[in-house]
Amino acid sequence: MTATPTTLQDPHGRPQPTPPNRRARAVMPLAMALPVAAAAAVLMDLAYPEVGFWPAAFAATGLLLLALIGRSVWGAVAVGAVFGLLFFGLLVSWTTRYLGPVPWAALTVVEGTLTAVGIIPLALAYRWVPRAAPGPVGRLLLLPGLVAALWTGREVLLGAWPYGGLPWARLGITQADSPLVQTVSWVGVSGLTFLMVFTVAAAIEAIRTGRWRRPFPAAVPAVTTLMLVLVPAFPTTPAGTMRVGAVQGNGPSGYFDQRTVGAIARAQGDATGPVLDADVDLVVWPEGLDADPFQTPWLAEYLTGISTRAGAPLLANAATTAGGNIYNTSFLWDPATTGATPQREQVQTHAKRHPVPFGEYVPDRAFYTLLAPDLVGLLQRDYAHGTDVPLVTVGGVPVGLAICFDVIYDEVIAESITAGAELLVFQTNNADFRGTDENLQQLAVARIRAVETGRTVVNVSTVGTSQIIRPDGSTLTGLPAGQAGALIADTDLRTGITPAVLIGQGVSAVTLWGGLGGLALTGAIAWRRRTPAVA
Repeated sequence: MTATPTTLQDPHGRPQPTPPNRRARAVMPLAMALPVAAAAAVLMDLAYPEVGFWPAAFAATGLLLLALIGRSVWGAVAVGAVFGLLFFGLLVSWTTRYLGPVPWAALTVVEGTLTAVGIIPLALAYRWVPRAAPGPVGRLLLLPGLVAALWTGREVLLGAWPYGGLPWARLGITQADSPLVQTVSWVGVSGLTFLMVFTVAAAIEAIRTGRWRRPFPAAVPAVTTLMLVLVPAFPTTPAGTMRVGAVQGNGPSGYFDQRTVGAIARAQGDATGPVLDADVDLVVWPEGLDADPFQTPWLAEYLTGISTRAGAPLLANAATTAGGNIYNTSFLWDPATTGATPQREQVQTHAKRHPVPFGEYVPDRAFYTLLAPDLVGLLQRDYAHGTDVPLVTVGGVPVGLAICFDVIYDEVIAESITAGAELLVFQTNNADFRGTDENLQQLAVARIRAVETGRTVVNVSTVGTSQIIRPDGSTLTGLPAGQAGALIADTDLRTGITPAVLIGQGVSAVTLWGGLGGLALTGAIAWRRRTPAVA
């Protein structure tokens, strides 16, 4: 019995397309691929703040892809598990500051396991595309495109499931301080992730096929790199300015902080001092107060006093009750139009869309109580999911809102912009994560959102880091973590909707379903082109 002769190199030693009856040869043995995947995880973590070394994201992507080439399904799971568990273990280590190692371990295992499963399609793409389309177009365009779509689709899926997902570890977010960030205004975060992975995958294929010295193979990654670097941000239209005073009180606002009644409000009020005589149009406080001001007369009077002395409405936030539910609510307190003690229906409000599972509510409480009754018992109240538009109007100017982790959800930001927001305000409480990277990681997302939407972003935290961010992503003014103070600035108002806002969610959907559909199609073609052994 003789097999159909195959060759992986031409007479000059240059790699040739993989024959249809052969799996692509692995770049490295599994024993080497596993530590390479671990190195990729460490590098990827370094690409996110606090270190924020954005080039590491490209190196990490390249290492992980190299470790996957030629892998079996179980080999891919092993590589993905090493990468996912180590990467998420490092990236979200700040969760141990809140409730100890158990929630951190649970989150790491869930996200790491989902990553391991989500890595399988990448390995299949490297197996099937060279069989289905063995020519230069297949290897240098179709394969990198499919790999990039599957990578991005995995991020989209992890950002939506389970319990609303965790879109915290998206590759595009690593570029908040890089020269590539302007691209996000055209294609959104998912689009930027796709272009980054495509560039890396195309460069790998140009080298693997031995064609990198030829014009076409070399041009593919070169063109995408130039596009990422040279494309300017989409221009939005100036529409005036709004003078904003944003206050970081640095009060005892953590879940387990010891405090007296009114301590959070007093800390915020004390730090508001410089704003009172600054002739501002809007005062912004961060997420969280001591009580529901619509049911607590002393707090209502306190907020009224602050707003009256500042001569401007106060955008604040608290847990409020409505219709028997508890909501994480931002509200525009303006006694000049509503009176000293307004009723809830008189006030513009917005309730947080995505309360944090196991932080602000416990999904399937009865089930998880059986698993960890002591931890679940610490969360005595469950926030309901808000449904209203994330927008308030200040002096005729629409202001878009996002409360804490809502900033990582594309649809929340897009909805406020399409509703007309000319300025974005993000209110957050990072007190439970003092001394960790969490606040800087969240701040990086805020910087991405400024560029993506072409809007000024006022990102104000209870304990820092707070910043006012220009539409190009640069910092107008800021306060470090752990310092009480106020930011006072004339913020640019902008109109116009960027392509990212218009198509960003569409890009996410297309990469998810297009990637899976493309993988199924190439798998079917590769199966039909298999060449059986010849007797």
